[in-house]
Amino acid sequence: MAEIYSGVRESKKGRVNDYGGTGKKAEESFRKGCLKKADRSFAQGLQCQQINSMAALMSLEDAVFIAHSPQGCIGCTSLAVDMYRVGQAHRGVKYIKNPHIIVTNLDQKSVIFGGEKKLRDSVNKAIERYDPKLIFVFASCASGVIGDDIDAICADLQKDAEKAIIVPIHCEGFKSKICASGFDAAFIAIEKYILSKEKVAKKDNLVNLFAPVSISYADQKEMERMLGLLGIETNYIPFYSSLEKIRKIPSAAASTSICKVFADEFMKELETVYDIPYSHTVMPIGLRNTDKWFRGIAKVMGKEKEADEIIEKEHERITPLVKKIRDRLQGKRVFICGGTGRSFAAAALIDDFGMELVGLETPTYDDDAQVDIEYLNGIHKDFVVDIANMQPFEQVNLIQKIKPDVFIGVPEWAAKLGLPTTHVLDMKRPTMGYDGLIFLGNKIADQLENPGFNKKLSRHVKLPYKESWYSEDAFKYIVGGEANV
Repeated sequence: MAEIYSGVRESKKGRVNDYGGTGKKAEESFRKGCLKKADRSFAQGLQCQQINSMAALMSLEDAVFIAHSPQGCIGCTSLAVDMYRVGQAHRGVKYIKNPHIIVTNLDQKSVIFGGEKKLRDSVNKAIERYDPKLIFVFASCASGVIGDDIDAICADLQKDAEKAIIVPIHCEGFKSKICASGFDAAFIAIEKYILSKEKVAKKDNLVNLFAPVSISYADQKEMERMLGLLGIETNYIPFYSSLEKIRKIPSAAASTSICKVFADEFMKELETVYDIPYSHTVMPIGLRNTDKWFRGIAKVMGKEKEADEIIEKEHERITPLVKKIRDRLQGKRVFICGGTGRSFAAAALIDDFGMELVGLETPTYDDDAQVDIEYLNGIHKDFVVDIANMQPFEQVNLIQKIKPDVFIGVPEWAAKLGLPTTHVLDMKRPTMGYDGLIFLGNKIADQLENPGFNKKLSRHVKLPYKESWYSEDAFKYIVGGEANV
């Protein structure tokens, strides 16, 4: 994979990270090849790819995670740690533990003299303390700028490591503005240092199901239930996985992913090297997308007829429940915010409930996004699209102008504006598949009917923006890419 693909998603043509306009304008410009790459003259933080590399692997058993970085770089791992602990509880683990994380604590002296000694000491301490099967070494902006050769250091340390496999991962934050590049960096390292292109015996009914940290245990069980109806055995990876399950990857008959931007590049590599076909469809949120996801993997496995019969039965089961939710949500105006796969999937879901899409924020626009936008433009009136890796200052500006009835996505900023919010990136409760659809729909309706907490929150929390900002053009800081605005 490293020989074919750099791990930097901007290296693929047609990916846009900064855009502000309407859904129809985005579709038209992209189709004509006129959706130009732009930039922001002001940006309020970006999600770094290093955290995505770490979060993708942090629940692996018998592993240590070494961040070759300053201390601050691992601050946002707290979310992944929380999910790891919650996930253990949901899976019935009695004695809940934390992941083993070590940070090399690069400082000013390290910038001058290099951080090699700190990295060597950290790896040796990881082996001494935890006796792991896997040691992942994550590069950072600092180690990249210094020029520490983590590949050479890890290779040298591997000579004396009898049990542990030491895996360097190149996820320096400055390499990519698309945080999903961090997933690719992790999979590139897995392919190079663990799988090593070794051929293994195939298992006809085994499917690799790739899932990121943001998938709840309830969603995992729902996906496994659906695949089980097709007689498929699931290799659920890498979340709550192990070295043994990682090594089973090449033996699978096919691959699919719960999140379409999580493992798409890796699944292409598996097809090239190990002759494993894959289904690359959508995130299974809502009726349409769940049907599409299910039919996608069924087609690869030659079970399309069985899938159609199962889908018909599932629809019979949940259609009356969907109607009840639709009666509660019909006509409500919605603003969506989330990752590329999840935000577009959630936008399609709201049509199940008769809601109207008025705004969509997502970090990347590419060929897959174009397919989704074409679909959404066909069922919704003109809506605003903000392609932004975070940038909450644009989000609150748009929300104040559009004034939606409900916000679905990462809710912190919208909640402080007093808006009813539902977290579609909910890693603790169901959101996916047929059962997840019912839970999520009822949750949205409940929030709309009981918005008291957010209203009280808005009276006591002041956002860090002047009132004058809300009258400005939300996209005034997007520069270049003249066709964008």
